[in-house]
Amino acid sequence: MAGIRELRGRIKSVGNIKQITRAMEMVATTKLRRFQDRATASRPYAEEITGLMGHLAAVLGAEVERRPLFREGEGEATAVLVVGSDRGLCGAYNSNVFRALEEWREGEDGPVKFYAYGRKAFQYLNKRRYEVVHYFAEPPLEQIDYRGAARVAKYLSDGFLSGDFREVRVLYTAFESMVKYVPTWIDFLPVKGDKLTGDDEAGSTGDVILEPDPETIFDELVPRYLETRIYNALIEALTSEYASRRVSMKNATDAAGDMQSMLKGQYNRLRQETITKELLDIVGGAEALR
Repeated sequence: MAGIRELRGRIKSVGNIKQITRAMEMVATTKLRRFQDRATASRPYAEEITGLMGHLAAVLGAEVERRPLFREGEGEATAVLVVGSDRGLCGAYNSNVFRALEEWREGEDGPVKFYAYGRKAFQYLNKRRYEVVHYFAEPPLEQIDYRGAARVAKYLSDGFLSGDFREVRVLYTAFESMVKYVPTWIDFLPVKGDKLTGDDEAGSTGDVILEPDPETIFDELVPRYLETRIYNALIEALTSEYASRRVSMKNATDAAGDMQSMLKGQYNRLRQETITKELLDIVGGAEALR
């Protein structure tokens, strides 16, 4: 059994770790609220632009399918943007993303080229010698804004239009609740007209006059629509990362508290045993002197 001095040192070390994990839990909780507010605020805009796209697609009809971004690319490879985290200590967040990626890879026969956002995603792809076309390091995921998401969307769109890829997909973690975040695939390109969910309330504009014309408005909206999809994916992934980190740090804090209690119990028992032995030695010595 460990000695009193060793137990005292272990109790102090576990206490220091507990303070660190509690501080990290508080930081993660604060950032989670901020990113959750951003994700929630972006959803109405995404719904409106999707509804307007759906309405205009219905107005244009078959003409939509003749646009380059709405038909399959000329390349043979599939491009995949994998969104991970820049830092660790977030539980199974990255592992779940990579597991979903490997499950998809098992059923994919054609060539695949990867884009990575988040240092952990890049390290995973690089370690397994997957072909990484580009690693988005700037801005860091935690500092992502709409302008940064627009650059990512343009980069993916340009690669698709150049004929390098047959399709572009995005793997990210969708934030559903504080304790539920699910790795999710979205078909980014080509845009599928039947997936544009414009409901009747938002889309039925009646006798509204569209200026200059539906075709021009539609072509202007398509880049905004793609940028919004990327922005929402990145923000939800970031929100999920901090939700996972908060839970992980809370579990670590609770585990440290349990370990500290156990060590203190051992320390108190050993200390009591030592005191008892010393008392017995004193009593025994006094009896021997009589």
